[in-house]
Amino acid sequence: MQMMKLSAIAFAVAASTSQLAMASAQSESNGFVEDGSLVLLNKNYYFNRDFRNNAGTGGQSYREEWAHGILATFESGYTQGTVGFGVDAHAALGLKLDSGKGTDGTGLLPTGADGRSQDDYSYAGGAVKARISNTELKYGNLFPTAPVFATGTARLFPGSATGFQLLSSEIDGLNVDAGHFTAIRDGSRETNSDGDITLAYSALPIDAKSADYLGGTYAFTDNFSATLYGAQLEDVWNQYYANLNYSIPLSDSQALTFDANVYDTSETGDEKAGKIDNTTWSLSAAYTLGAHKLTLAHQQVDGDVPFDYISMDGRNSGDSIFLANSVQYSDFNAPNEKSWQLRYDLDMAAFGVPGLSFMARYITGEDIDGTKADASGAYSYFNTVEDGKEWERNLEAKYVFQAGAAKDLSIRVRHSTWRANGEANPALGDDLDEIRVITEYPLSIL
Repeated sequence: MQMMKLSAIAFAVAASTSQLAMASAQSESNGFVEDGSLVLLNKNYYFNRDFRNNAGTGGQSYREEWAHGILATFESGYTQGTVGFGVDAHAALGLKLDSGKGTDGTGLLPTGADGRSQDDYSYAGGAVKARISNTELKYGNLFPTAPVFATGTARLFPGSATGFQLLSSEIDGLNVDAGHFTAIRDGSRETNSDGDITLAYSALPIDAKSADYLGGTYAFTDNFSATLYGAQLEDVWNQYYANLNYSIPLSDSQALTFDANVYDTSETGDEKAGKIDNTTWSLSAAYTLGAHKLTLAHQQVDGDVPFDYISMDGRNSGDSIFLANSVQYSDFNAPNEKSWQLRYDLDMAAFGVPGLSFMARYITGEDIDGTKADASGAYSYFNTVEDGKEWERNLEAKYVFQAGAAKDLSIRVRHSTWRANGEANPALGDDLDEIRVITEYPLSIL
């Protein structure tokens, strides 16, 4: 792709003006076992979603489930030598603590043949890896985090994808990331590793044969970095992403941070999702003063279809969206939508309670207009929306134990309220209130 060629050129230019990384990670390898790690994560998740109207839920007005997950993750070190070899492995066990046939569907648990959430489920995966100098090549069940291809982390277990990934940091300040993936797994709803690579907002059953990307991040200074990616979802789209992040320290307790993101997406190949011509961007500015942080963000969709991203067999189950106003429930990514966010964070460490933090934010979106979307494409359900509006409010409290037997145990309570006008509800879904209580306890065994 043209953008991928441009990305490679940009990285080459950066390389020519940078110094090589001073040390080789492979030359400092202590061995397969010596550098290995084994972490056991216990995750408890309560999910409650209360719909305020039933226009699009098929009559279900309430969803409530409670589950517990145990995830073991092993990452070996690399064998010594010019080329090092290693393996990564993970195994997950999910347990249903509470669910009913009329209250299921939260996405925490897979559904059995009887249409009800399963009492328990398990799966395992792994990958092989090799390293030369500061460059790693991996193949297997991986957890990519690229802004154009990232598996979801919003439910009980993280999703994974099957394929190759190349990570390189040979140039000081430059991190390169490339991937080729052929399947994807939703860690909380699928036990097989060969799930479809689909889209979060498509009304059509998209199954892309492969997804490819190339990109990376270059840190010009400790306070300024740039990111550039190009991706292709076979027979669906070409998608490009760019980011600039700049932090300005004003004093020991004050700072300004600016973050800009832009995606450009257009159809390609067989056009499985229909015609796509979408440019979506966001810009945020944050001011930190001691324990307080205030953020203002604007996001805009320029296109007659929503800004969409790679997902795992269900709406909003992927993380391939690095936009300021993608929040707990809504992504504020509808056709031609303009949205604003005001956010406040408070770190209670400054008041003698380290580990305790609070967050509150409000986002409002307007001018949703999908009347010109491709009538035969994946987003034709927006054709009736001409003046849509939505808003969301999020509240969060989190505490991380700092010492003792419970060290690193975190407890997080999240509340969300989302509303849309009657024009937007049929396309975006029903108004809702939501509560999530998430407890995570990681234990480092090795």
